[in-house]
Amino acid sequence: MSALYGTYARSDLAFEQGKGMRLYDQHGRQYLDFYSGIAVNALGHGDPHIITALKSATEKVWHTSNVFTIPEQERLGQRLVDATFADAVFFTNSGAEALECAIKTARHYYWAKGEVNRYEIIAFTGSFHGRTLGTIAAGGNPSYLEGFGPAMPGFKHTAPGDLDAAKALIGPQTCAILIETVQGEGGVTAMTSDFMQGLRALCDKHDLLLILDEVQCGYGRTGRFFAFEWSGITPDIVAVAKAVGGGFPLGACLAKSDVAASMVPGTHGSTYGGNPLATAVGNAVLDRILAPGFIDHVNQMGRKLAWHLQQLAQKYPDYVLELRGKGLLAGIKIAPPVRDFVARLRDDHHMLAIGAGDNVLRLIPPLIVTEVEIEEAIGKLSAAFDAIKAETASVSAVE
Repeated sequence: MSALYGTYARSDLAFEQGKGMRLYDQHGRQYLDFYSGIAVNALGHGDPHIITALKSATEKVWHTSNVFTIPEQERLGQRLVDATFADAVFFTNSGAEALECAIKTARHYYWAKGEVNRYEIIAFTGSFHGRTLGTIAAGGNPSYLEGFGPAMPGFKHTAPGDLDAAKALIGPQTCAILIETVQGEGGVTAMTSDFMQGLRALCDKHDLLLILDEVQCGYGRTGRFFAFEWSGITPDIVAVAKAVGGGFPLGACLAKSDVAASMVPGTHGSTYGGNPLATAVGNAVLDRILAPGFIDHVNQMGRKLAWHLQQLAQKYPDYVLELRGKGLLAGIKIAPPVRDFVARLRDDHHMLAIGAGDNVLRLIPPLIVTEVEIEEAIGKLSAAFDAIKAETASVSAVE
């Protein structure tokens, strides 16, 4: 019996090696990775540049504390500022911590202005912002809240896509609107440009901050550095993680200078956040993400994946019910139970994918994916649907 908490329904599969788009299990079997450790392994497995950076960093100091200057952290922070809307960065170990920082930053911004009662945040159903008590309250999913006592106050929820409903929730205590630009866990729902522009306009009109959760959809995954860039808006705060460390625990909260100004010594902190080892890896990841042509490649592969999925939907209309997502964060609402389908892909076709809410199959390959590998994945999906069709026909024949 495992000594670990039973919080995961783990497969017996254990991976020992990885190279590019492939993972190899304890028996040497090869798997096509369209899972990326839930969008973390953006550069695939065994990227030489990251390995070199990590090896070099391990020969230096690994950890000090944020009471000292950390040159790699300073460098990564400045590079993110130079590449984005932001003026200030706080480094974390995870996406949930990045969201916690974002929430605290928004609330403290108004407190520092003397508006101490402005702490409520409007959020959206179908969201996933993390597993801390604060972020499950922000997500509002009853299944994640159950058993943990009253939800932390200060969040109101409505369905995404309805601007009037969001507007109706604005009151004298509202300080911000929080949304995933592309919902991941909730069902791979991409927000429209009109809706995102509408939220920005609401925030401007009512003096609210716009907080975006791009933990899963940011860092190039949709074919832009951040997914919000497709809608032409500028947020006030953005939380990122996952791909930021390429497999090493690292996240960040990015904010405009005036918004972050009140976060002075004593308001927030992290023992490990942005330590020398993590930010050395983060800089190596950013080298690759910001390299000329890299995000253009992601954009091209996102279009290729969308085209191939359209063909798949036409071929299997009884099984493929709806296509969702953006770029290389793709969702397929399917008829078969998604948990069973994920297991079938893994066990019978050696392809790794992940489920999401609303019976959606999530495809989130490393950003280095090629069209050849996209076609291979489509072939495996087709084979899985064909097997289901054959099994269904066999059962019908018996009956």
